[in-house]
Amino acid sequence: HRWHKKILKCNDPLIFSVGWRRFQSVPVFSTEDQNGRHRYLKYTPEYMHCYATFYGNQVPPNTGVLAIQRLTGNLPGFRISATGVTLELNESFDIVKKLKLVGTPTKIFKNTAFISGMFNSDLEVSRFEGASIKTVSGIRGQIKKALHEGQPGSFRATFEDKILRSDIVFCRTWVPVEIKKYYNPVTSLLTENGSDGWRGMKPKAQLQIETNAPIEVNPDSIYKPIERPPKKFNKLHVPKKLEEALPYASKPKDEKKKRRKGYISKRAVVMDADEKKKYTFLQAVNTIRNEKISKRKESNTKRREERAKDIAKKAEIVEAVRKANLKRKYRTEGKIEAARERKKLRGS
Repeated sequence: HRWHKKILKCNDPLIFSVGWRRFQSVPVFSTEDQNGRHRYLKYTPEYMHCYATFYGNQVPPNTGVLAIQRLTGNLPGFRISATGVTLELNESFDIVKKLKLVGTPTKIFKNTAFISGMFNSDLEVSRFEGASIKTVSGIRGQIKKALHEGQPGSFRATFEDKILRSDIVFCRTWVPVEIKKYYNPVTSLLTENGSDGWRGMKPKAQLQIETNAPIEVNPDSIYKPIERPPKKFNKLHVPKKLEEALPYASKPKDEKKKRRKGYISKRAVVMDADEKKKYTFLQAVNTIRNEKISKRKESNTKRREERAKDIAKKAEIVEAVRKANLKRKYRTEGKIEAARERKKLRGS
């Protein structure tokens, strides 16, 4: 329910009021995809409707349903957990949960690879022949046949492109979810003690609070820092025949780096008296020019700082005037409103 403070967790017991009967059951929440598949939900969505499948008595469709978590105890806040209507009655419903099977390549050929670690036996591989798989880098593939050599459950797969040894291969599958057959009728109105005389199943969180039991932590669910070594890619090698066929704009134009400095960089230049005078004159001119540029930069920075200070001062004055005008406006509006209220009271 939108007024209920917390979202509901799957497989937590709820007390349902359906028609004339009240009973406790364990619901499984799901949502319907576009292809009609009912996908398992661990928690109820916060701003959406969802399906709840549970074991109970037979009722006609379109019967109202109301659910609460507990009968006993002074619980603050809104107690109604969920409301809805019955849609369908059946012996069993197909609710599926997503499962990702993970494998790693052992041998890689051009577009074919041997994958291991995804299945445990050749029988499992035979059931998944033709299933689509995908690598982390986005290369799609298909499961072909089981391998008789190597680790049991290894298989041959084909891909769109050549994969790397560091690629992880995924196979997306769907696993059916079992709906627990639990039905406990609420007989609180038939006992002397009322709701205290009836005992129902308690959720796991309530039992942990009552018994002061520590919360179970799955070490696989704890986030760990990922340390990946830097990847080194091989240089792109273009065959000579292909390079000849390419247009000039697409041809590689990487010049080879010179390992040693040439003769021109090493040779000594001997200048005569006239050349020395010219060289010293040019050095003096460049020094004067650099000094002028540095002084101009300093004066520009000072001018910008002074201008920023002036703009900040003007902005403060404008803000103070605006606040004073708003204060005066609100004061006059308040006086007018108070005068109207007094007129109303006199008239009444």
